[in-house]
Amino acid sequence: MAILIAALAGLVFGLGLLVSGMADPQKVLGFLDLAGAWDPSLALVMGGAIALGLPGFALARRRSRSLLGAPMQLPARQAVDAPLLIGSALFGIGWGLAGYCPGPALVGTAAGIGSAAIFSAAMLAGMLLFTLWPKRS
Repeated sequence: MAILIAALAGLVFGLGLLVSGMADPQKVLGFLDLAGAWDPSLALVMGGAIALGLPGFALARRRSRSLLGAPMQLPARQAVDAPLLIGSALFGIGWGLAGYCPGPALVGTAAGIGSAAIFSAAMLAGMLLFTLWPKRS
């Protein structure tokens, strides 16, 4: 049942990205182009996501189990450290250069968009490198 719910949530998320136009890298790059033809629609999508997410996280913090009975697993760390800042900067640079972040890249890959597939492959390679790096040092 948990896998079915997760698949349904992913499907709804992917459809939301498609309907809102956020799977289109030009839409994202238009939002980041403050000096040119700025497109504020991404800010509206993010604001809506935050407005929906805040009550959900507030409810989740008060629960010890999910609605399906699984243990609630919320992040415990709240420290802002160098790895977090470096990772955030790398994420932002990649997002600004490519116009993709992980969700839209996977939606684009599934839709057969070549640039999204290249981004997804590079993203997966980066995730693999991150996983292997601590084992080598």
